[in-house]
Amino acid sequence: MTMRLLAALPALGFALVPAHALAAPQGDPAPATAKEAPKPKDRGDQPWIRRWAPERNMVEVGVFGGIFIPHPRLELYEATLDLDEQGYKPLENAISPDVGGRLAYYPLRVLGVELEGAVMPNEVDPGLQATVFGLRGHVVANLIPRSITPFVLAGGGALGVSSRREAIGTELDAAAHFGGGIKFFIDRQTTLRLEARDTISARRGLDSGVVHSVEVLFGVSLALGRKKEPAPEPILDTDGDGILDPDDECVDVSGVAEYRGCPIPDTDGDGILDPDDECIDEPGVDAYEGCPIPDTDGDGILDPDDECIDVPGVDAYKGCPIPDSDGDGILDPDDKCAQEPETMNGFEDDDGCADEIPKELEQFTGVIEGIYFDTGKATIKDKSRAKLDNAVEVLVKYEGVKLEVSGHTDDRGSDESNLDLSQRRADAVKQYFIEHGVGADRITTRGAGETQPIESNKTRSGRAKNRRIEFKVVQ
Repeated sequence: MTMRLLAALPALGFALVPAHALAAPQGDPAPATAKEAPKPKDRGDQPWIRRWAPERNMVEVGVFGGIFIPHPRLELYEATLDLDEQGYKPLENAISPDVGGRLAYYPLRVLGVELEGAVMPNEVDPGLQATVFGLRGHVVANLIPRSITPFVLAGGGALGVSSRREAIGTELDAAAHFGGGIKFFIDRQTTLRLEARDTISARRGLDSGVVHSVEVLFGVSLALGRKKEPAPEPILDTDGDGILDPDDECVDVSGVAEYRGCPIPDTDGDGILDPDDECIDEPGVDAYEGCPIPDTDGDGILDPDDECIDVPGVDAYKGCPIPDSDGDGILDPDDKCAQEPETMNGFEDDDGCADEIPKELEQFTGVIEGIYFDTGKATIKDKSRAKLDNAVEVLVKYEGVKLEVSGHTDDRGSDESNLDLSQRRADAVKQYFIEHGVGADRITTRGAGETQPIESNKTRSGRAKNRRIEFKVVQ
């Protein structure tokens, strides 16, 4: 709620200013040699909104009153170990009056320092008075120095309480605060001030952090140290742009009224002035109204040079994707047969050309007769070597071929033991291939156990056929 109030205060100040007070001067600019005007009475020649704006080296002395809304868990008491809760009692009144005085010095129009003292009477139980007080200093920033001036402040100091021991005793804690408001400079000396603050101090409870207490204050101050009225000087237009110096924010450079006497800007420095530039923070070109040349598909090739602006591509194909003319998944630069799709059969599948598995490889597809193992073991019998060596010879010849070796058993024994035995037998064949020069990455193994019979397990011959090794060329 406090932040919303602070945010609204500057807008409130401007809303109270008459529209004509903010308007730019009308008519032709006076020449640099204009005659001096009669001396006005106490700045009567200035618009009221500027007449009593803050000045350098001003001093403000004032008093204020308002309300203080302490947080329910405000830690402010004199700790005494032999008392219940060490003597802590919450403040009784949710809202208490807040009065005090202040002294401020402004070395700059927009920045000053201020010291304050304030008291906020309260009680902890009916009849037990507890006076909260604050001693603090802060920096004040005048946001827009005018006769109505929004401001913000931030600082620190101490927040304390003074009461009898049977109340909550006497305590002094460090505190910080921030806030903002608005000043109304009525005349040379009288200033009205409305503000809201958030005071940050210790929270009740060990390592409990901080709490926020709110103050809303209204004050009256005397503004001292304002400059005496100087002799009027001719109103000049130093840069000759028709905008008088008091209203010209660039008095040494010719400008235009739309930019308060400054030149029309070119924020991004691309030579295209901001009113004609649709991308004022990015250098661009005339053809794109001040915006950079686009790269719609983000492929690093600008649209004028990109023949496929909606699809990322490469320079070699003028911004279009690398083609796959035959749609076989192998891009044309790597495809030896770009107009003919690859036959995905596990044999030379990366060259992009149609092909057939050589006759020599066909014999290694399906059940491989002639591979035998010791009963119940994964030990390859010697009489299997001729078949395996033949397979090795073919695999060495066709280096691009990958093979899956699967082991199978009959249904005798448990499912688990059959699955394990079939896997070990497939692994034994793979190991034989590796030891005879076939790369391990070309061989995969699978144990199927008894799950894929090719004959009935009710006969001896059927079971013999089910105990087998199968090869399959894989992609």
